[in-house]
Amino acid sequence: MVVNRRSFIKYASLAAAGNAAALRPFGVLNALAQTPTDYKALICVFLFGGNDANNTLIQFDTAGYNNYSTIRGPLAIPQSQLLQLSALPNFALNPNLSDIQTLFDNKNAAFVANVGTLIEPTTKAQFKAGTGLPTNLFSHPDQQLEWQNAAQSGSTATGWAGRIADTLNASYNIGASVPMITSVAGDTLFCNGSASTPVSVSPGNLGGAQCSEGTTECGAQLATAQALLSFDSGLTLVQADNSITTNAYSYAKTLSAAVQSVSPLKTVFPSANALAAQLQQIAQIIRVRAALGVSRQIFFCGIGNFDTHSDQLVLQNALLASISPALAAFYAATVEMGVQNSVTAFTMSDFSRTFQPNSNTGSDHAWGSHHIVIGGAVKGGQIYGTFPTLALNGPDDSGTNGRWVPTTGSVQYAATLASWFGVSTAQMTTIFPNIGSFATANLGFV
Repeated sequence: MVVNRRSFIKYASLAAAGNAAALRPFGVLNALAQTPTDYKALICVFLFGGNDANNTLIQFDTAGYNNYSTIRGPLAIPQSQLLQLSALPNFALNPNLSDIQTLFDNKNAAFVANVGTLIEPTTKAQFKAGTGLPTNLFSHPDQQLEWQNAAQSGSTATGWAGRIADTLNASYNIGASVPMITSVAGDTLFCNGSASTPVSVSPGNLGGAQCSEGTTECGAQLATAQALLSFDSGLTLVQADNSITTNAYSYAKTLSAAVQSVSPLKTVFPSANALAAQLQQIAQIIRVRAALGVSRQIFFCGIGNFDTHSDQLVLQNALLASISPALAAFYAATVEMGVQNSVTAFTMSDFSRTFQPNSNTGSDHAWGSHHIVIGGAVKGGQIYGTFPTLALNGPDDSGTNGRWVPTTGSVQYAATLASWFGVSTAQMTTIFPNIGSFATANLGFV
């Protein structure tokens, strides 16, 4: 098994679980009174598998809906079930996104239309010629990586959040007790920097994973893991990993002690909801930001199974029904903490899905997609970018079944968030080397 730096952080935290309680009291309550005013956090919510944006944001005017219904066939949602947006009455949402509808109409959420991985602005003709395209379009693993690294190839070894941390660590979070980036959804390229290291935690168990193999076996595992830290092999790689592991113990203990030393948030998160559990953990960490010494944080969370090649209506509707209240609860928690204007959550996904259904009442891999941005700083109640022409073999279709050529690059989407977060114009090309290929680096949604 290959274990990289990011995986090592998570595995090493297993041994820290038993030590967190000893750090109480942590002094968090006093620290919270000194919370820095210049705090900002980005929350990436990754929809693994490729969310069908065509059944997420839907044209509601008569002509638009009739076109949608005709082409989508068995995947078309009855117009009477759709949630019309009062701020934009020609559009509606999937009936399972009622919380997002409320946030949008209250101008705390926005959509960015037809976003996808691009190296440069791309036309249908360029796609057909095969020039200037990202590598391995329509491939799950490649497109997940390219969304996370904002590069033309999945082989790029750092993620755009990791590169932000590399760039801003010298200006923010000086003396912080934890890294700028935290993942609550495991090992991910998005968080990986060249010089910075993220921390990975398990929702509801900041000290590490539970050991269920009995007292003797768990004790032996803990002793072995801790003994590795004192092993001096003389090998640079082993010594480097030992240093990473030592830091992981420290991060796990610090996070656990900080969160445990304050009372729980009053906001109620949905139960039996994996994404809600992740977002609740993120909210708890944000709550103790001052005690951790951070003024900038980036979080990664995610939910899977959006690869709806069959039975899409049932599967996607259930997934969206879990996402909507989870995101709403998280926004409510930021309001409770008074940081709603300082925290911005946004979705990413492999790609959208074909507008034309397949023969299994599902849809296949596509390209350009619509994404949701939520927060008090979001200029909400609007759709940014260009909504595609929903015509098979039309001007925005890369082929004949509704794979929309993106009119907004994922790098522009990311750069807009990075600019709000504190990345300067001069630093932008360090993080997003190809941003200069696009006329607009800031889409203005936040």
